[in-house]
Amino acid sequence: MGAAPRQQISPVDRLSDFCRSFAHAEAEIGKVIVGHREVIRKLLTALLAGGHVLIEGVPGLGKTLLVKTAAEALGLTFKRIQFTPDLMPSDIIGTQVLTETDGRREFTFKAGPIFAHVVLGDEINRATPKTQSAVLEAMEEHQVTVFGTTYPLAPPFFVLATQNPIELEGTYPLPEAQMDRFLFKVVIGSPKPDELREILNRTTGAVSYRPQPIFDPPEAPAKIEELKLLVREVMVAEPLERYIISIIAAVTPGGPGTLPEIGQYLRFGPSPRGAQALILCAKVNALLDGRASVSYDDVNDAIVPSLRHRLLRNFQAEAENVTPESILEQALKRLKRSS
Repeated sequence: MGAAPRQQISPVDRLSDFCRSFAHAEAEIGKVIVGHREVIRKLLTALLAGGHVLIEGVPGLGKTLLVKTAAEALGLTFKRIQFTPDLMPSDIIGTQVLTETDGRREFTFKAGPIFAHVVLGDEINRATPKTQSAVLEAMEEHQVTVFGTTYPLAPPFFVLATQNPIELEGTYPLPEAQMDRFLFKVVIGSPKPDELREILNRTTGAVSYRPQPIFDPPEAPAKIEELKLLVREVMVAEPLERYIISIIAAVTPGGPGTLPEIGQYLRFGPSPRGAQALILCAKVNALLDGRASVSYDDVNDAIVPSLRHRLLRNFQAEAENVTPESILEQALKRLKRSS
């Protein structure tokens, strides 16, 4: 007799499972991380959209703990890379080492810490540009090449890099090509007084808090890949596509849809990856709202984290302290008035 046919899961059940898994992950991470609810949501959104996240904030705000906790809550393997000025690319991706087996010497590959489901690049802007670029192939192609041999990275592969504000001593600004590899850039601010009080209670008391994995670790990668596949199936209507294109055009200097009051502050605008980020993250937002199609609000929610790091400002913007966030907000208001 042949094997029993695999039971098909209805679209409604898949949608319910997506929302339930997302909420469960948020709750487990919230057991350890106080506040930062929006940051947690954006982190999980980027994971299910298939992208990477750049987290910016001054030291001591819990960026490293947030990433480690997220990996534990999802049941995924986790590796941490502490970026320093003397870190070499081989320290990240691995290298060939000479080993001896049965009296015979041969080179074998020793994998670096990039081989994990969740990889934390801690203080990535403290490393030199040469070392920063070592993660480019891994982030984009989900593979690394060592001495001409390519090694694939097991899915899901999720890089979360933390960086200190570039004004701090000993930091190297990330190249634009590497910034563009991140789906989101989220900024972590200082905790509010009541949040700080809760942080002190949790971290200086006798009770310790740890998240419970929402998936069994052996099954977690496949489960997350299923959720990511559902994101890709969400529909985007043609008017929404035109709206996303108009957003990108509005903040691209020299283009046909550039807004003059915005273009004067920019050297370069977002690449096509910016539009892709908007669509994918809007799809996640739609699923979390129980819908299988994207709305304007879904897109608007993703504009700032998706595009803030893709706008290259000129000297005039820096002199007048015009931030990428204010440029995007101005563009959004202008588009709303003209629609």
